[in-house]
Amino acid sequence: MAQIFISAGHGGFENGIQDLGAKVDNITEAQEMIRIRDLIVPELRSRGFQVLSVPDDLSLQQSISWVNARNRAGDIALEIHVGAFQNTDVRGATTYYIANNDVRKSHAELMLLALLRRVPQLPSRGAKPDTAAGMGRLAFCRQIEPPSLLIELGYLTNERDRSLLLSRRRDFALGLADGLASWSRAINGTPDPSPTQPQLPTVNITINGGAYEEKGIIISNNSYVPIDLADRLAIELASNTDIRRVRYGNVVYVKTVDLRDFNISIGWDSASRTVQLKSQSALGICPGLIDQIMGHGNTSQVNLMMFLKNNNEAALRDFPDLPKIYREEGIIEGVNYDIAFCQMCVETSFLRFGGDVKSSQNNFAGIGAIGGNAAGASFPSARIGVRAQIQHLKAYASKEPLVQELVDPRFRFVSRSSAILVDQLSGRWAADPNYGKKIMAMVRRLYESAKLL
Repeated sequence: MAQIFISAGHGGFENGIQDLGAKVDNITEAQEMIRIRDLIVPELRSRGFQVLSVPDDLSLQQSISWVNARNRAGDIALEIHVGAFQNTDVRGATTYYIANNDVRKSHAELMLLALLRRVPQLPSRGAKPDTAAGMGRLAFCRQIEPPSLLIELGYLTNERDRSLLLSRRRDFALGLADGLASWSRAINGTPDPSPTQPQLPTVNITINGGAYEEKGIIISNNSYVPIDLADRLAIELASNTDIRRVRYGNVVYVKTVDLRDFNISIGWDSASRTVQLKSQSALGICPGLIDQIMGHGNTSQVNLMMFLKNNNEAALRDFPDLPKIYREEGIIEGVNYDIAFCQMCVETSFLRFGGDVKSSQNNFAGIGAIGGNAAGASFPSARIGVRAQIQHLKAYASKEPLVQELVDPRFRFVSRSSAILVDQLSGRWAADPNYGKKIMAMVRRLYESAKLL
């Protein structure tokens, strides 16, 4: 009999939620998710489903191993979270699925619809690929063997969402139970293949436009490619433990979507059932330079405008010239304007702001904002605010003198050339140890939207 795994979350994956998760008004993420999970389990068992609750004392990686050790054909797994955000106006439910999997996207939409039927007052933030999460990937979506989803049930930091969670806890549980029941039936009506079954479906592979001699395989609607092709793409996978591997027919395969983290473009041609892989060099991006702060951006002004608008329709209302300004200011100082622009997207949540820094400050990268209601620096115009950010990036990434007059109030406090790469901004520009990874995840999203990755 197929099983349903439910995990009550083990800390957030973005927006600063860590370990036991957010805590607002003495309500913690972990406590609320456990309460809801403990209502879902008996409800599903009463409907005849076999349900396994992931132990609450396990870390995220231990939880993944726990599920994978018990996985059987036809199983599904769900992790439930509640978010936190500096902007207290942000609210609503989101379901995350593994990127580049349309079948899993349909499952995510099914789960979200079932929840909203029971709790119609909860806004929907939609079903999103895990590449839209802060780190650009979610381990629960990527490394779990059975089909898996992660659902965020709103935001503790939003008063209305928090009130709904507390007052309608059982309705949340019933909605999730409805969705899991429908999802399990959908999976087991057309069983997903697994590595233990013979004759998995195969797919063709091209690398930089040329055919690759070996075939890929399909497992749980995800494509896998032979690990040997990593050499052709000039990437190192052997020592990376985050990459999911399976052995089939004496060949080791890796999940195709995981190659995205190595800046590999992934396409799919349904007519010929072909996975299309392209390396940075084939895309016109200099290999090894994508995360260097000093350099030239690769996007156009229109690319930046569309990326911003697609993620916040109102973003350009107050700052219509911002994409143009980032390109101009970045080029003048020799700073990669794509990186600076994506840093702004991370810091302001696509110009939604909220938290300590207000939009009127024209401070797009939290310069001088240290938390605890410290508002940070203010600048007289959007251009001067961008210029200060560009200068601050140059202070970290180069020892070259500034081209324009100094406007960055904290330029003199930076140890010059101490952060040449984006990841080296972590713990320097911001205390978040994953700060640089979040910026690079945003760069990949930008490049994918611009068809550069």
